[in-house]
Order: sequence, then structure tokens, then C-alpha cells
Amino acid sequence: MSYEDILYEVKDGAAWITINRPDKYNAFRGKTCEELIGAFNEAGWDKSVGVVVLSGAGEKAFCTGGDQSAHEGQYDGRGTIGLPMEDLHSIIRDIPKPVIAKVQGFAIGGGNVLATICDMTIAGDRAVFGQVGPKVGSVDPGFGTAFLSRIVGEKKAREIWYMCRRYTAQEALEMGLVNKVVPHEELDAEVAGWCAEIMDRSPTAIALAKRSFNMDTEHQRGIAGLGMLGLSLYYDTDESKEGGIAFKEKRKPDFRKFGK
Repeated sequence: MSYEDILYEVKDGAAWITINRPDKYNAFRGKTCEELIGAFNEAGWDKSVGVVVLSGAGEKAFCTGGDQSAHEGQYDGRGTIGLPMEDLHSIIRDIPKPVIAKVQGFAIGGGNVLATICDMTIAGDRAVFGQVGPKVGSVDPGFGTAFLSRIVGEKKAREIWYMCRRYTAQEALEMGLVNKVVPHEELDAEVAGWCAEIMDRSPTAIALAKRSFNMDTEHQRGIAGLGMLGLSLYYDTDESKEGGIAFKEKRKPDFRKFGK
């Protein structure tokens, strides 16, 4: 397949999927999500591939979520909110291969959710994690909230979403959001090393393990579907639109004039 918004490469049994929009801090639009879904499908059922790496192009960002320039109440693609997020989140969980998030720079908003959903996350020491939804009139009411609480604990997950603070790679490691932090310049080599180890393991045993892990949180897919429907309705409100307008105008939003 040919791609415009992402890069796809298989080397030494690992499929490297890279969001290639560094000028947008690797924020995704509808097309980006469709290409990511296609690439995960391609890698997931390629028998020569044993592990998948998700990363972002450039030095500044892994991914910063939805592209606000493609967000006018709804985003510019298909799906409940104009982005096929349910499909993208599901394919990362559903393919029978481990998915490693390689995080350099910002993993913010929807990018933080992607890093959370991946089976494992390895971060460079310059990585920054956090949520931004309530600051810009958005939220990820599914895997981004419920699954996050399974990983970092409910109190910490609520802090991450309610406060919209940013966390260093070391802080993310301490809360269990990442598996390992390495110096930025060693990140590619570290991830390649993990991929090599996985390639020596039984693919069927790993596929069974992954699916058994997923079974424990599979009900959250239903939460995500309902949550995205509610989010779609929220995006059509003046309160949500105020977040996007303020972001583009580089000012602080005034949500309270619309809120309950």
C-alpha cells in the first residue's frame, strides 16, 4: 500500500509505522487514521512480522492527537466524531502482535491515548506525556479514560484528565505509563533490541497472551462506543467549539459562559 501521512517499513521482522506529519507535531486527521488502520492491518496479518512499532517522525513529537486545523465541530473523516478512533484503537488491540509505542517528544491528547493502548511503551528522556482535552473542549471517554485508570490507577488517571498537566518521561515511568526510559539518542536502538527479543519468542503464545490480557478490559470497547457518541453530540455545542476557536486564536477559552 502507498501512504501519504505515514511511513511503513519492515526490518528484521518488525513493522515500523511512523506518523509522518512533523510540521503538525504528528497530529492526526481523518486520512492519517485511515492509513494507520491500513498499516496495522497490513502488519498484523503479515506472517513475516512479529512485532509492530508505532512512532512519530522528527524529534519533537510522538503524536499530539487530533489536528485542530481539521476540526470544525467534527473532524474531517468518517466515524462518530469525524475520526475513526474506535477502529484505530481496536486494531491496535486486535492484531495478534505486540505493539510498542516509541515515544520521543510530546505524547499529548490522542497521542497519549495511543501510547497508553499500545502493549508496551518505551520513551526517550525528552518525552512529555499528558492530556489536553478539557482545555480545548474535548475528551476521550473510553480507552483513553477507563483503560488509563487500569494502568496508572484511578486517582492518577483522574488527575491526568481533570488537570491537563504534563509529565516527564521519568514521571510516566514511575506511574506505570511507560516500560522504560532511555537517553533520547539511544531510543531507536533500545526499541530495536526489544523487537529482536520478541522475534525469538513463540508468536502463538504471544498472540494468546495478548488476547487474554485484552479480555479483561474488552467491556471498555462498549464504553468507548457510547462515549464517542456522547462526544460527537458535545462537539456540536458552543462550549466545545469555544475550545477550538480559542486554540486557533491562541487565547484562554471561556467555557464557563456556556457550561452548566
